[in-house]
Amino acid sequence: MKELNQLISSLESKVKLHQKINASVSNSTVGWQIEHSLITIYKVVNVLKNSNPNDYKWKFNKYKLLITLLGFFPRGKAKAPKIVLPDENITEETLNNSLEKVKKALYDWDSLNKNAHFPHPFFGNLNKKSTMWFLNMHTNHHLKIINDICKA
Repeated sequence: MKELNQLISSLESKVKLHQKINASVSNSTVGWQIEHSLITIYKVVNVLKNSNPNDYKWKFNKYKLLITLLGFFPRGKAKAPKIVLPDENITEETLNNSLEKVKKALYDWDSLNKNAHFPHPFFGNLNKKSTMWFLNMHTNHHLKIINDICKA
């Protein structure tokens, strides 16, 4: 949880740069990258909270193993599902509101059952521990993109 909180703080530190874009890195703005990351965290945490821990079943997933071994998500290999795509009108205010929503959603993370879970389209059912792995990897992936946009 500590790592995710640090990543969220890093996202928050980039809010003022929300309009910055560099087409050689990404066709989306820094704000889009931040908002997408926050929407993903918020929606995944809410799915976890509403899941039935008794329904969780572990199953080997070769894609999860591969990404775990790589230690990062390769760029441009996957498309975000529509449910986690931000609106086009991203402002400092919308980003700050999303940050607050995410912080509130994560407030009771520690009280979630270890078998709370969510179905990932590539990695299968992820329990609480695996979900934290995914959220850290995903958020870090987008922070790297943000940092590359800001470098140019």
